[in-house]
Amino acid sequence: MNVAEDLGGFQWPIRVYWEDTDAGGIVFYANYLKFFERARTEWLRHLGVEQQRLRDEIGGMFVVTDTQVRYQRPARLDDFLLVTARVLDAGRASLTIGQSAYWQAPSTRAPAEAPSSAIAPKVGQRDPASAGLVLLCTGTIRIGWVDAATLRPQRIPASVLNALGITS
Repeated sequence: MNVAEDLGGFQWPIRVYWEDTDAGGIVFYANYLKFFERARTEWLRHLGVEQQRLRDEIGGMFVVTDTQVRYQRPARLDDFLLVTARVLDAGRASLTIGQSAYWQAPSTRAPAEAPSSAIAPKVGQRDPASAGLVLLCTGTIRIGWVDAATLRPQRIPASVLNALGITS
């Protein structure tokens, strides 16, 4: 994954809590998928794509169909992470999302009281080391659009694609 593009995409801050760790205080590997899910949900919400509203009004929803995760370094209790999300590929009924989790140095953190200040893309941050970031984990997540009642694949609504900046 290209770090410059990754950091130019959506970013969401996450604090590591006790519940995220194993007995040694290290983030349990499966919890990175939870962190990725939270960032994807907040990214969509930031773009005006509210998943419950889509299900209620359009009758469709996204489901995860495939994940690939590569672990680089561990996160620990009380660490502050920056999790990214961006579209890598768009099909008629699915999207492939690239995601990463970075450890964020204390001097570069957004104020804990205002995590929304960190959700805007940070244009111009090209060197993660100078930004106080260390790559912990990368992943690609494929999500498909399905009919909520039947779970059969359907085309992603044009309104969703437009919100993501994808022309159909």
